[in-house]
Amino acid sequence: MKRRHFLGLSGALALAGVAGYFSLRSDRFSERYLEEEADALIAQKAREAAQSGAGPYGAQVYEGYRGLAALPWYELNDQARLVLADESVPAAIDVHAHLGMNMLFAPDIDLTAQTDRVEYMLDCDATDPGCPLDLDVYINANFSDAALRRLQLMSLAQLFQGSGAAATHTIPNLLAEMDDCRIEKAQILPIAWGLPFGDALAENWIAAIEGANAGSRLLRGGSVVPGDPEAPEQLRALVAQGIRMIKLHPTMQRFYPDDPAMSSIYEACGELDLPILFHGGRAGIEPEFSHKYALMRHYEGAIRDFPNVQFVMGHAGARDVDQAIPLAQKYANLSLGIHGQGVTKLDQLLSEVGPDRLLFGTDWPFYHLAATQAKVLMVTEGKPEARYAILRGNAERLFGFA
Repeated sequence: MKRRHFLGLSGALALAGVAGYFSLRSDRFSERYLEEEADALIAQKAREAAQSGAGPYGAQVYEGYRGLAALPWYELNDQARLVLADESVPAAIDVHAHLGMNMLFAPDIDLTAQTDRVEYMLDCDATDPGCPLDLDVYINANFSDAALRRLQLMSLAQLFQGSGAAATHTIPNLLAEMDDCRIEKAQILPIAWGLPFGDALAENWIAAIEGANAGSRLLRGGSVVPGDPEAPEQLRALVAQGIRMIKLHPTMQRFYPDDPAMSSIYEACGELDLPILFHGGRAGIEPEFSHKYALMRHYEGAIRDFPNVQFVMGHAGARDVDQAIPLAQKYANLSLGIHGQGVTKLDQLLSEVGPDRLLFGTDWPFYHLAATQAKVLMVTEGKPEARYAILRGNAERLFGFA
């Protein structure tokens, strides 16, 4: 593999940045992150908690992911696996999924292994009964401080000694769950960190998908390091390997989407007809110092200045969804990935953005595939055209399947 320019001092800085992502440090406020913006996130969390269950769908709380079997579309099979039983539901295309991550010093993962169960990064089925799963809040609000600390430790383990949970995030496990939920294809999205070594998720995942002969169902994805002068060349090489989308993650990769240094990446994506899925907005569980990168106002310059690039705002802006909606209304080259949003907010997105601009994504293996699918089924009941568009039709157009 070609030796990257991020070696030496720059590689050490990248490593320090990764470690810093999991720290509790918080930078001072500046013109790029105002104190009132931090306060708005706190207020959003409190408002969402207070209003849960008061929307058009009432209270929607279940005992873990398995508890979704109480909904009319699902059941538990003989192995106590949650399965989609309603054959009228369209076979879906998931635009936002991942495989097991190992980077830096972590040992390789056998992505061809099958295990008894998936250990989700945020695992609402780790106990019996499962944790209370409220479909009317942003999904991360369901997890305790202990569960979020576990997520942080697992994320660190993926850099150093390896993660037992990540060893269950394999191709056979994902395909089995896709079969359970009638998901036909899933877009697999890595993240490029810019580490001095052990930073080849895209290459490793592409090879694993090819080795498992799973390319018809698992769509190859890529990523590049923001600001890397070699990024356009790397994107062309990745497209030659069959990738259909790239992921850029402002909070993890620590960049502002409207930074002029990103222009060469956006230009290359426009030339290559390569959609970009941004991690969008503040999820509320990442370190506060990283929040400044993901404010909705920092995405607009890229979306506005590169109208020939198809952008997807992952998580529909997460907890900044109310600022993402006007962007989607304003720019035709922006769609919203719906993962994470509660049913009341998803209903608002359906009304104010429209079904043709919403994309189904699950963020597997952070959560069970049905955690997002169930919400789509709920808000599109009696709306078959909207259901088809969100679960499948919009992705078909995005990837050129239609």
